[in-house]
Amino acid sequence: MTPPLQEIWVYLATSPLLGLALTLLAYQAALHIHQRSGNHPLANPVLLAVAFLILLLQLTGTPYQTYFDGAQFVHFLLGPATVALAIPLHAQFRKVKAMLLPLLAALLAGSLTAIVSAMAIGKWMGASPASILSLAPKSVTTPIAMGIAEGIGGIPSLTAGLVIVTGIFGAVVYRYLFTLMRVRDPAAQGFAIGLAAHGIGTARAMQVDQQTGAFAALAMSLNGLLTALLIPLLLPLIRAFL
Repeated sequence: MTPPLQEIWVYLATSPLLGLALTLLAYQAALHIHQRSGNHPLANPVLLAVAFLILLLQLTGTPYQTYFDGAQFVHFLLGPATVALAIPLHAQFRKVKAMLLPLLAALLAGSLTAIVSAMAIGKWMGASPASILSLAPKSVTTPIAMGIAEGIGGIPSLTAGLVIVTGIFGAVVYRYLFTLMRVRDPAAQGFAIGLAAHGIGTARAMQVDQQTGAFAALAMSLNGLLTALLIPLLLPLIRAFL
């Protein structure tokens, strides 16, 4: 950065709301690009916003903690936003009740597959035990995943990054996968994306269809709860695997 720009940045960096403002501006710019692209999956607004912020922090030499001190209000809103997903889900209550047993079976199978497959791939690629443990909750929404990772000896910051990558990847490719597998039911699509790609996938599902978004919200919530219960129960087996 040139000296005048560096001085301006140093001045702005003292504002506690700078991180919040940058986050909102980055997402707004990314959303504009997403809309101009015709809502193309590869132009995912979360992916673009993250890239913009990483580039900005790198160019300005700003530590992540400095940015997060201002942006933590967005992090705080993750909780209320997750709870608010119960509103569209309520409208689908009758269908959820009718599909209860298949949904529970899919939940258990999906949760176990996400845990076991991620750890097996990490083991196969020679990852350290701490890194493998960090992979276990990668399909769960960030606050729960970080808590699980910390409790079992993983690296919470690494888990947070893996969760974001998983969510973005799921939001980008899921429509192509469903087309390839000929899965057309909105409830099945939503439950699968919420189970595999947590909040980011759910946000994408909400843009597609209300029913898809409602079932994605249900899967995201239930998977967070089930994973938090399963991993501690499986921990002796996991440690033997490592």
